[in-house]
Amino acid sequence: MRDVAALAGVSLKTVSRVINGEPNVSPDTATRVQLAAKRLRYYPDVVAANLARSDRQSRSIALLTSSVDNPFCSAVFRGVEEVARERQVVVFTASTEESPQTEEALLTAFASRSVDGIILTPTSQDHRAIFDRIDASIPVVCVDRYAPGLQCDVVTANNREAARAATEHLLSHGHKRVAIITDFSTISTARDRLQGYTDAMAAAGLPIEKDYVAQDVNSEADGMAALCALMALPVPPTAIFASQLLLMVGALRGLRQLGLAHEVAIIGIDDVRAGDMIDPPLSVMAQNPVAIGRMAAERLFARLDGDDSPTQDIVVEVAPIFRGSGEIPAPANHGE
Repeated sequence: MRDVAALAGVSLKTVSRVINGEPNVSPDTATRVQLAAKRLRYYPDVVAANLARSDRQSRSIALLTSSVDNPFCSAVFRGVEEVARERQVVVFTASTEESPQTEEALLTAFASRSVDGIILTPTSQDHRAIFDRIDASIPVVCVDRYAPGLQCDVVTANNREAARAATEHLLSHGHKRVAIITDFSTISTARDRLQGYTDAMAAAGLPIEKDYVAQDVNSEADGMAALCALMALPVPPTAIFASQLLLMVGALRGLRQLGLAHEVAIIGIDDVRAGDMIDPPLSVMAQNPVAIGRMAAERLFARLDGDDSPTQDIVVEVAPIFRGSGEIPAPANHGE
């Protein structure tokens, strides 16, 4: 910093103000300092600055998602990053792959690097012991699900109602044999969506057939396998509700492989890029993961700014988009 100050012809304090984005520096002076810093290849040492600051903020946050393979998680990251960038805060991100051991290791690693806060898509393990051990003072906001044992702000979709509406939509087109392909039963989101499916079937006076509930399915490949297993039943379903994006993609591949894409109705939660170009066009209950990410980041920064109000459950509405695949009618001779 002294070298930068000498080259720019300013004081050390002025260099500090420019580097830290503080006001009361003329544009010409700021430009001279920035050019000098660039010429000398000077970059501020964030770790050293953090040690010197009274608030000890690192100007970094962590985002732990379930899997970067999932486009939903990528869109959440985009929303978080948009808000963080506005505050000149860097976002470190990593995937847990639904492993409690990986999650614990990553949380410990980020806490040891003094991130200011954490946005978390939690696994199913109890989180009390983890945060008691690493640093209970680090603010946490959960996205998409609740963290067992952790009291914090949560941003989710209206999962139960969205699943109920999706199932009712299939029923409204004459289907009675409606199957669900759903995620791990340990995940709160999956439980809520299964309950929404159950609500709709019960309200229609239809039994919940055990064979029509494909549970603990978590990948695209397993979603395809689950679809093929459902279609191999002696009395297969005529409609499918896929309760998660990767499962919906897998189920679509299965229907296409079996030549049933225009015969079996399907609706999912989460939209896919170019969903209107799939044949038949895809019907979905579309979440807004970018908005979920933005809201989670805004809540986290509110906590970092001193908001000590009671924790909030923020629910983001899901929008139905009916394009065709969910409107395939039940076959006239399906024997019901």
